[in-house]
Amino acid sequence: MTDIRPPQQIQVATPQGAAGQLRHGEDYYFDYGEHAPPEAEVCLGMPKRRQQYVDRALFPIFQMNLPEGYVLEQLRLRLAKASRMDPMLLLALTGGDAAIGRLQLHAPDIAPLPAESIPLPELLAHQGSEDLFRHLVDRYLLRTGISGVQPKLLLPARVDMGGRPGKGTLATRELIVKTGNAEFPGLPVNEYVCMRIAREAGIPVPDFHLSADHQRFVMHRFDRLDDGSSLGFEDMAVLLGLGADQKYQGSYERVARLIGLYCPPPFRAAALAQYFDQVALSCMVGNGDAHLKNFGLLYTCPAANDARLSPAYDIVCTTCYLRDDALALTLAGSKSLLRSRPDILEFGRTHCGIRDPRKSIGRLAAAMAKTMADLRELIEEVPNLAEELGRGYQRFQRIEERG
Repeated sequence: MTDIRPPQQIQVATPQGAAGQLRHGEDYYFDYGEHAPPEAEVCLGMPKRRQQYVDRALFPIFQMNLPEGYVLEQLRLRLAKASRMDPMLLLALTGGDAAIGRLQLHAPDIAPLPAESIPLPELLAHQGSEDLFRHLVDRYLLRTGISGVQPKLLLPARVDMGGRPGKGTLATRELIVKTGNAEFPGLPVNEYVCMRIAREAGIPVPDFHLSADHQRFVMHRFDRLDDGSSLGFEDMAVLLGLGADQKYQGSYERVARLIGLYCPPPFRAAALAQYFDQVALSCMVGNGDAHLKNFGLLYTCPAANDARLSPAYDIVCTTCYLRDDALALTLAGSKSLLRSRPDILEFGRTHCGIRDPRKSIGRLAAAMAKTMADLRELIEEVPNLAEELGRGYQRFQRIEERG
């Protein structure tokens, strides 16, 4: 690969029009263009103004999709002889039209890579999972603007539209493809099971699949509409003005306040009810990784005032790998999963406006029991998963009201 130098400036656009320019010198700067429409504001916390935005660190909305973990390491290997790693370079390479959310980032002299779509059935049926994922990395690594530490890629796939009126039989949809590693065996199965529980409980989730060899978890993106247009997305770290490395700071109560602040009345009650379900389910399945970046808001554009909670994603049982794992954020001042059982009721009533949180817990427990029964053989493939899900179920099955 020829030498690629980190760009000093990046043009930022949205589906509603050109927004402005991101620059890096001694600090990071963002300037809105003189003719940028209000609908092209880059995020909920950076309204259009004449004065430029300045920060020592990269602005959180641009940090949101910076590669982490496996993807970042693969980029380091790919670019080791080409350039030093730099946030502006990572944004220019991976922040084009495919990145999560509605921002489109383009730098001079760095052209976006064309990407051919792959049939969804091929992703799900292929048996040589390691060879396939390495092949996907070679093809799609430089268009993967997505955070998270596990091996994952963003790629376009041809999916069956089911003969819907006005739609072709096949259409291109963006998918998130994840695989596991030796450190966390059975992670695709783990996520599939937990997402099945969420879906059974009535929590909104994207369409998702497990490959035939159980080595890949494939999820349809929820920030794209049927016509391919982009929705805005911001995770809770961005809304709090925090960097990606601060995703474990804060409390579930503070996130509830953010939802109440940013979601307008028509969406607020449903968003808080869904949020309670997601937090409660994370406590029940032993998910110690429900951090700030694993909750987010969707909207058309900031000016539309239509922010609502995104579908649930990244739900896994972490205690099957780390028996003594704790909550990612505090609940009633504690990160203890054991304490979460009595605390969750007060959290639901006081912070999420749930009149009868016991009823919600009962619905989640019923969904958990049904899914564990339906997927018993699949669950047994992951060491300790059956034990940990059973332990969480028993902990919450007969939850009682406190004082």
